[in-house]
Amino acid sequence: MMKTDIHADDYALTVNTSRDMLACMEKGQLDSISIVPNMSCFEECMELLYEAIPRLPFLPAMSVHLDFVEGRCLAGAGQVPLLADRATSLMKLSWGGLFALSCQRWKKGAAKEQLRAEIRAQIEAVNAAVKRALEIAAAAGVACGQKGIRIDSHQHAHMIPVVWEALIEVIAEEGYTVEYIRNSREMLKEFVMKPSLWRTYRPVNFVKNRLLFLYSRKVDRYGAAHGMERMYLWGLVMSGHMDYERIKALYPQIAARAEKEGRTLEILFHPGLTLPEEVTEEMGEEAAKDFYLRPDRHVEMEAVGKIH
Repeated sequence: MMKTDIHADDYALTVNTSRDMLACMEKGQLDSISIVPNMSCFEECMELLYEAIPRLPFLPAMSVHLDFVEGRCLAGAGQVPLLADRATSLMKLSWGGLFALSCQRWKKGAAKEQLRAEIRAQIEAVNAAVKRALEIAAAAGVACGQKGIRIDSHQHAHMIPVVWEALIEVIAEEGYTVEYIRNSREMLKEFVMKPSLWRTYRPVNFVKNRLLFLYSRKVDRYGAAHGMERMYLWGLVMSGHMDYERIKALYPQIAARAEKEGRTLEILFHPGLTLPEEVTEEMGEEAAKDFYLRPDRHVEMEAVGKIH
């Protein structure tokens, strides 16, 4: 029987983003969440979660949302100069900049070493917070299915070759027990088979879908070798506007494909809205305008409430 995971990214991106996600969690609408480790509001947002746990119907599984394009580095700016500004500690690369490091042989070795330091620091920050959350849940009698470390990333950056190599090296070096690494593998035919929806998609999201599909093979191989469930992700072609009506129209075909191939279907949402006063130098100005501040975030919040 096919398993479906209703997932929300970006807990601890901002306080209001986190409050919106907590509202979904209090209604039992999220199976799992991703936690951003490197924003200045991280501790405050985690305290909000700790306080809320006793009143939750269950505690969703929690993933490390590795972030190399926003926020501040946790490994120390002096240790990761290719990734962060020395003066401000702010991450300084875009997704394309990270990708370029994979292609520059003279920089790839140094980039991988610095990524390993930052990955280790971000995993440890979230891992400590998850342990505390699980302790609170156990004391309060709140169920949680978390079995080990879960990992995904902002803008799916862990799929980039140099980042992926650094990540699996850190996992091996630290001996982490990892139960899940997001495979950003999304089918395409099922979206194309609905001509009535073609104009509702952003063309750039098809490029994202195909590029990440190519990189997904290595994640499949790694998962198979380490006892992880195979998965499909739904949230690339419709990224930024995962609305209920299109989900309802596409779900039968997408679910049937996932079930046929024996894959868990992770449906990815971003239900938390950032307030204008929360926009800081830690997040990209364009990303804030085009994504974090858009009312589409609450469209996704409404969809979460309708499909769970």
